[in-house]
Amino acid sequence: MFSRIGAAAYKADLSNTIQLCAALHNPQNKIKSIHVAGTNGKGSASHMLAAILQTAGYKTGLYTSPHLKDFRERIKINGEMISEEFVIGFTEKIKPLIEKIEPSFFEITVAMAFEYFAEHKVDIAVIETGLGGRLDSTNIISPELSVITNIGFDHMNLLGDTLEKIAIEKAGIIKNSTPVVIGEFLPETKPIFEKKANEKNAPVHFASLKRQTTNWFWEKNLLTVEVAEINKPDHKYYQLDLPGIYQTKNLITVLEACTQLKQSGWKIDDASIKNALSNVKKLTGLHGRWDIIHYLPKVVLDVAHNTDGIKQLIQQVEVTDYKNLHIVFGIVKDKEVEKVLALLPEKAIYYFTKAQIPRALPEDVLAAKATTAGLKGKAYSEVNKALHAALNHADNDDLIIVCGSVFLVGEVNTSILPVSPKHT
Repeated sequence: MFSRIGAAAYKADLSNTIQLCAALHNPQNKIKSIHVAGTNGKGSASHMLAAILQTAGYKTGLYTSPHLKDFRERIKINGEMISEEFVIGFTEKIKPLIEKIEPSFFEITVAMAFEYFAEHKVDIAVIETGLGGRLDSTNIISPELSVITNIGFDHMNLLGDTLEKIAIEKAGIIKNSTPVVIGEFLPETKPIFEKKANEKNAPVHFASLKRQTTNWFWEKNLLTVEVAEINKPDHKYYQLDLPGIYQTKNLITVLEACTQLKQSGWKIDDASIKNALSNVKKLTGLHGRWDIIHYLPKVVLDVAHNTDGIKQLIQQVEVTDYKNLHIVFGIVKDKEVEKVLALLPEKAIYYFTKAQIPRALPEDVLAAKATTAGLKGKAYSEVNKALHAALNHADNDDLIIVCGSVFLVGEVNTSILPVSPKHT
């Protein structure tokens, strides 16, 4: 299981997925899809797109990973998780093939998602890649649209140690004559996307060259974003229930994706887009992105876990009002631990901990590395003990953030939070 043991379970080869899907009569060919890759933001962008398509009246499948609490979060139709019965029945049906070819946990899950979406006859499915793109198990689909949110350093042991190498892997989802939307790009990655798109005769659209954010502010727990579109004098306003300011970048990517879908014949009006964006959590069940779960003190869960994600998280902290900052932090061994720690603010009280998985960096090892990086705090054996300690030390106007690992955020037990007054 990749999510538990990491690189040892990664299979840089599509043959198992191809065999699994062939045995199922290729369900991926029976559905229309959108393929989403990227170092950060691909989960948020996928959920935004699914919410928009769902609101526009389409029966919408959504495949994402990893999950926070329940495996079934990975496979949804119109926000409803796959049934336990389907998971059990599917696994029993393909058990002989599993024993024969020994596919990974991720490969089985991808095949399960395709089969579920085909059986339930979705109008369209938003499919998020797991790792990279070129050799990702999801990369056997022929989508209506490909989306690459951004390129940053993550999974470098598998995808390459330069931005160019990582971009080549992500660009592997670009398909023949299929439009592709690129979110953020850098001088060293733009030519790679253009070259691949040219090879595939795929129209390429750089979202940040079409629109830009001109202003943003918070209002009633919603992030209001003002967007200017090139050659159009009137600005548009969107309200997002995903309040992290890094969502402004994902918004620009998603809006361009909607433009391309409309040009391909999908009926998506502005009202559906605006309605969906202010209700993404309710429509799709997305959590863990600057997810405020308590007030007085403010407690935030965020799945940021690599250098780019942590940089964006720190930018959010810089525009947030608080008296003292408390950070509950845990990370897995295969991340750039020292580089991530170097980005964290020294003026914070730390509670070092770990997720209960083999990949997690032990809390005492993390605390020692953090001390070297100039960060001060204590070690705790699991996240809820760490969070409990933070709550005991925090005043009402303090800020507590739990971050560093998707698995760590997934293990937070919200029942330990004190009852707080309704925030208005």
